[in-house]
Amino acid sequence: MVMEHDPGPDGAASRVETIETVAAEPLAVGGGSRVLVGTASWTDPTMTASGVFYPVGADSAEERLQYYASTFPVVEVDATYYALPAERTAQLWVDRTPPDFTFDIKAHALMTGQGTETKRLPKSIRDELPDELKAKTRIYAKDLPAELNDAVWAMFRDGLAPLADRGQLGSILLQYPKWVFPSSENRAQIEDAVERLDGWTCAVEFRNGSWLNEKNAERTTRFLAERNIPFVMVDEPQGFKSSVPPEILVTSSELALVRFHGRNAETWEMKGITPAERFRYLYSRDELSEWVPRIREVAKEAKEVHLMFNNCYANYGTTNAREIADLLADELGDGASG
Repeated sequence: MVMEHDPGPDGAASRVETIETVAAEPLAVGGGSRVLVGTASWTDPTMTASGVFYPVGADSAEERLQYYASTFPVVEVDATYYALPAERTAQLWVDRTPPDFTFDIKAHALMTGQGTETKRLPKSIRDELPDELKAKTRIYAKDLPAELNDAVWAMFRDGLAPLADRGQLGSILLQYPKWVFPSSENRAQIEDAVERLDGWTCAVEFRNGSWLNEKNAERTTRFLAERNIPFVMVDEPQGFKSSVPPEILVTSSELALVRFHGRNAETWEMKGITPAERFRYLYSRDELSEWVPRIREVAKEAKEVHLMFNNCYANYGTTNAREIADLLADELGDGASG
């Protein structure tokens, strides 16, 4: 049985066959703001499978990124969450994309209090680990000596230098896990991250709804707004401790972000599955339409808006990205691209 939210790649593709590729360029909004639409991956195996999104023959990493960059103006890099970025890789991204193409980068796990596989750390850091940490398969920043923690942040910055130098670095996504709840200690953690990434735009996404509950919402908003830190708005399954409500909240005049995680409640907190399976959900056009007036309001408060589709199973994210761009273009009328 084919479900509307999971019709398979062919079903998703059929929905955009007649849509013009308005998503390829930023959408201009009244007041000088612009909206960039993209996906949170361009390399997922379900996405690179033959005939799903990329043209036949686009088999190399270079060809795929070049094609993606001709289709959307922004992408989110997820790989940096798992492994610190290499300067050579970032330089290749620069070489393979137009100078106005934007990369939003996910912070490494250690930078937001999450664990990472020890074997994925650079050898220069692994070699300096205390013996008790070398023996662990997974480590956290709180376990690291201060100088090694500093090295993680320095290597992250150095690895992304080519993007920053060319003006292609959009934002650094600081995604805090569900055990990071509102507290003075955790607000200080966010401030430390922003300070270490000074000069770069940092955006904060929470995975604990208490940041926006009745008790904490005002303080959270004020904390981010006073520091001009974009709050990452989300569309995601509700009813979990890790659920954040789809609040419209702009805390930076420069940038606003919305990340679309799908609404698959069955897989939202499921263990042992791939990210593509976890976020396997194709939004209906009606569901996307709910966001059109919200995005219009957001664009009145921020100069740039990024809409990032994290439902990166096969062509689900690319389909919905094209659809929401089409909906926005219809809403905005003539002159929507630019």
